[in-house]
Amino acid sequence: MNNKHNRRDFLKLGSVALAAGATGLGASAAVAAVAGAGESAAVSSGTKADLPKAKGPRLVVVGGGTSGLTIAKYAKKEYPKFDVVLVEKRDMYASCFSSNLWYAGLVNLEFLADHSFLDAAVNNNYIYFNATVTGLDRTGRKLITNKGEIDYDYLVVAPGIDYDYEKIGVKDPETMTAVRQTWPGGFTQSTEHVTIHRKVREFEGGLFLQSVPSGNYRCLPAPYERACMIAAVIKKNKLKGKVLILDANPEITIKAPGFHAAFDELYKGIIEWRPSSPITGVDAAKKQVHTDVDSISFDEAAIYPNVRGAVLIEQLGLMADSSHSNQKEAYIDTRFNNFIGDERVYVTGDSRNQPYSKSANTSNTEGHNVAKVLAARAQGKDPAWVAPETICYSMVNADPMEAISVDAGYDYDPEKDLITGFSKATKVYNERSAARGVATLEWARGIYRDVFKA
Repeated sequence: MNNKHNRRDFLKLGSVALAAGATGLGASAAVAAVAGAGESAAVSSGTKADLPKAKGPRLVVVGGGTSGLTIAKYAKKEYPKFDVVLVEKRDMYASCFSSNLWYAGLVNLEFLADHSFLDAAVNNNYIYFNATVTGLDRTGRKLITNKGEIDYDYLVVAPGIDYDYEKIGVKDPETMTAVRQTWPGGFTQSTEHVTIHRKVREFEGGLFLQSVPSGNYRCLPAPYERACMIAAVIKKNKLKGKVLILDANPEITIKAPGFHAAFDELYKGIIEWRPSSPITGVDAAKKQVHTDVDSISFDEAAIYPNVRGAVLIEQLGLMADSSHSNQKEAYIDTRFNNFIGDERVYVTGDSRNQPYSKSANTSNTEGHNVAKVLAARAQGKDPAWVAPETICYSMVNADPMEAISVDAGYDYDPEKDLITGFSKATKVYNERSAARGVATLEWARGIYRDVFKA
């Protein structure tokens, strides 16, 4: 496979004012955030979180997405002496992966959301703590939350991504808020999926705009899959409408032959794909997006801006500088995911700075590997490195269900200490089939089982 879509440049440390404003931290916490690049990024009232006394080395995992759930479960399995606490600010789970299928009626909301943080914790012998992280003291090994501080022996931060609207020319808060609330990208919060589902269900015709950002965005094939699912609804309902894909990239970023075939053979006249067409601005009042060459009016939209590492990474002082990431991701070891200079703190999932696919299966397989790293280091052993794997299915037809897929590994260059891209063993299955359509659902069920069941 061509590796041009897997390379990553690295990013610039954001301002303390942004970090403080985004969380509501005060000035003293903002000062501490600067120190976080070295030792500490928090101030605390000294109140302890209401948790049982640790019965072994305490591993605290921040974030209940695929990465955090995997590590909470499997670190305990790899080293039963771990006392594991999963800190998650949500009280309800719903997956981002497979949400496109809901828009076309191939799964229901229960498929995405009938999964419990409480059940995962009970099934796998760890603690689910519903709280919001507000700071980190790496010197004292304390995680600060809105419900008190938690002492840790090892810490994993897996907060996912945030959007970077400035990279699509949206810089003023008024427009940013309008775009975020009215035409959500659909790759962060569960509530975005509910809004997009309503938009698709109520669409009566006209132009439905779907944008694709540049960079290593979350789930490379997902915007194209979504376009197919929306087009399938337009086709089924015999609407006078089309889906316009404004793609910032010169080519479809993955599984290109399979998606091109679907566009041409299943949705000719319904899907229009425009390459090398990044959004450069949005006029919310006029319902227009701007590109380098024109302005486009739309009736409905899912505007997917560029992504960055979660703002929490910046707030906790774990963000890399511009020589290591241009997407404000974490400053971590290439193979073992620990923060550089601190083998007690790890960042996993889509805030990592390695050029892995930001996808559920990648986070799941990476989580298995990081669990082994944590278990080894807790026992004073040298960890072994195993590359994550990216198995990804994309539904391109709704009736009958047909999908395409990829099974990707990654290569590591020890001399340069770099992940160089997809491995030569990577396989892409661009011929859509009903068997892969069924496998798409089983793939999702497999991840749910792996992180929520015993």
